[in-house]
Amino acid sequence: MDRNDPLSKFRNQFNLIQKTIYMDGNSLGLMPKSSELYIQRIVNEWKTIGIDGWLEGKIPWFFFAEHMGKKIAPIVGANPSEVIMTGTTTLNLHTLVNTFYRPDDKRTKILADELNFPTDIYALKGQIRMHGLDPNNELTLVPSEDGLTLNESTIIEMMRDDVAVIMLPSVLYRSGQLLDMQRLTKAAHEKEIFIGFDCSHSVGAVPHEFDKWEVDFAFWCGYKYLNGGPGAPGFLYVNEKHFRETTNLIGWFGYVKEKQFDMSLNFEKASNAGGWQISSPGIIASGGVEGGLEVILNAGIQQIREKSLKLTNYLIELADYYLKESPYNVRIGTPREPDRRSGHIALIREKNAYQICKALKKHNIIPDFRPPNIIRIAPIALYNTYQDVWHVVQTIRKIIDTKEYLEISEERTFIS
Repeated sequence: MDRNDPLSKFRNQFNLIQKTIYMDGNSLGLMPKSSELYIQRIVNEWKTIGIDGWLEGKIPWFFFAEHMGKKIAPIVGANPSEVIMTGTTTLNLHTLVNTFYRPDDKRTKILADELNFPTDIYALKGQIRMHGLDPNNELTLVPSEDGLTLNESTIIEMMRDDVAVIMLPSVLYRSGQLLDMQRLTKAAHEKEIFIGFDCSHSVGAVPHEFDKWEVDFAFWCGYKYLNGGPGAPGFLYVNEKHFRETTNLIGWFGYVKEKQFDMSLNFEKASNAGGWQISSPGIIASGGVEGGLEVILNAGIQQIREKSLKLTNYLIELADYYLKESPYNVRIGTPREPDRRSGHIALIREKNAYQICKALKKHNIIPDFRPPNIIRIAPIALYNTYQDVWHVVQTIRKIIDTKEYLEISEERTFIS
């Protein structure tokens, strides 16, 4: 399979960790070699031309955010004017929800889900409090029947007349379930509800069609499947039909670009996604995302998706064959249907999952753990191989056979 892999040539475009199988690209992607070069280019511009880099850099810093929005727009199915590189995931969530959540006499609630990443829930509660309302009353969470996945029909049933905004993940960060954003958006709009998605676990792994689906807003990080590095800036998308909407979380980089340095005290919002920027972009960190996007664009998001599905399907098949029965007792927590999963597979073991995860690291395999019992394995299409997947499964067997995981403390470290 590896010999016939059309994406195998991209593996050498990453700084691979020596003698290590890296399966954690859904948390932090490996560094593309181009990212290292682009970061160094920006550092050299700062070193040699100083403040003139804002207009005289190879990519002028003043327009860097728009440049990156234009580059990523085809990957998410948007017009360049609808996407901007800015802020971070949680900050962009605050900015966007502040725009669309305007409770009135009829609609006061935000609909989210109980499996969402905690920062999203924290932010939603904060936005509700800004309106003087009680999150315990106004934040409705869609329940999960199994603690791993969401039933989309249940989500739609909960789109009631008192809901003002729906905010969901495109992918559930524990199980890897991919939600049908098109179906959910259509249902929300039939009820005249705004809907947005946190796409941190899908952009760069799965093709998106935001405009075709008529999504109202979306946001995502730059350091997972986009391989932008730790501290990478995030992105946000606003459908162009909402460009006249405003947010109360404003700053000078959201001003009309041509007039920004007029320094007027009266804010005039840019008439595109740039109007949702707040602060000056982190230029050096942006170089990491630039390099990551270049690799994805060269490989093609559809080709990445095709290989990703083959890798995860292979992982599921191997886990079913080698790890399902006692004493291994590992089950798959990710939907098996290809159109319902993103780029990682959740391996569940009721006992000792954390210790097994740590034991894998002693064998130079890097997965990650999510409580209470999930080992997440993310074979990345751009730099992982089918041989990697085989070796991971066989190593898990060995760890359980020898019971070496029992030598590892059950006490979790700060980052797992």
